[in-house]
Amino acid sequence: MPSFVAEVPAASPEATAAYYARKLAFETDCWDVHASLTAGHGDFVLLDVRSPTHYAAAHIPGAINLPHGKMTAHHMSKWPADTLFVVYCAGPHCNGTDKAALRLARLGLHVKVMIGGMTGWADEGFSFESSPATAAA
Repeated sequence: MPSFVAEVPAASPEATAAYYARKLAFETDCWDVHASLTAGHGDFVLLDVRSPTHYAAAHIPGAINLPHGKMTAHHMSKWPADTLFVVYCAGPHCNGTDKAALRLARLGLHVKVMIGGMTGWADEGFSFESSPATAAA
């Protein structure tokens, strides 16, 4: 009798590779965002989708505060159409990133979710900054 792990056979290596390639097309992690920002790679826009109050208290350096409700076609037209947006919120317990990713995708924009959000960033030991409470207009 197989173990609980082996009871359901593993996917083929080809299916596994396809699955993870697809998954990585939708998300990134705190480490990759931090390494990219530190190296000065400006090939994405980092959006903090939490409230202006939470953003003001602490956010990832370089992030722009833009709650998903403010993501309109007019507002997003400030960036080139091929811009990659990376969105984050409080952490795994928050679906703000999902709402933001859905809204951006429906606007025809490229987006990835930064898994872990603020919680993941803190867990990695990365620093935060604070600023006056002002949301992107």
